[in-house]
Amino acid sequence: MNILAISLIAMGGLAFFFALVLGIAAQKLKVKEDPVVEAILEALPGLNCGACGFAGCHNLAEKMAGQGNLDGLSCPPGGAQAATAIAKILGVDAGAQIKKRAVIKCGGTREKASERAAYQGVRNCAATELVGGGAKTCLYGCLGYGDCERVCPFDAIKVGPDGLPHVIEEKCTACGLCVEACPRKIIELVPCSSRIVVACNSNDKGAVVRAACQVGCIGCMLCTKTAPDGYLIDCSLARVNYEKGDAAAETAINKCPTKCIVKL
Repeated sequence: MNILAISLIAMGGLAFFFALVLGIAAQKLKVKEDPVVEAILEALPGLNCGACGFAGCHNLAEKMAGQGNLDGLSCPPGGAQAATAIAKILGVDAGAQIKKRAVIKCGGTREKASERAAYQGVRNCAATELVGGGAKTCLYGCLGYGDCERVCPFDAIKVGPDGLPHVIEEKCTACGLCVEACPRKIIELVPCSSRIVVACNSNDKGAVVRAACQVGCIGCMLCTKTAPDGYLIDCSLARVNYEKGDAAAETAINKCPTKCIVKL
């Protein structure tokens, strides 16, 4: 037998020996996972998206197991199904689970919102916001460069040819990543049972809004006069009172002079 063959056999033998030693050591020295953590991990979707505020599903599972309840903890993509399953594992009450969806608080399409400049920079909302706020006259409106679309792990939001993002409701898990990605916060999570939305995000006075957008909220307060329980006015902007539901807000839709109140 030549030297090369002997060397190969010796190396193979050593490799097998060390692999065997490492395998035995891994079994002997491994830290046993808390069975509660393992059970919670099984109930989570396993996306590791960070929407819960933790680095991943395992960190959230450890926190839930250590805390022993769901107070202040949730998995947005898992929703009510995951919360109910985890509550059962922990032996606690999951409480009322309200299913939510993302909605767009801007109706300023390319046709309806005016522009003050021709933006030539990076096609990224966060970068655009840093460079004078982009081309739109409205400094509160959607910039339309798709940061929200890019971060959504469920392909539930798409920027359309009108320059605005559109939510595909059946895919939306209300994980909140699109909300965090939007520098102007024109995306909001609302109860799925609520179909009425004020599609505007501007805090400007009426005259400024009219100059910038055909469908902006001008703070006229007709909605609060028509449906006082259905709306709130904050910083010249009407907001739906979601706690009261659509029944309290519906009568004001046709009264809105700019038609910024829409029913989805």
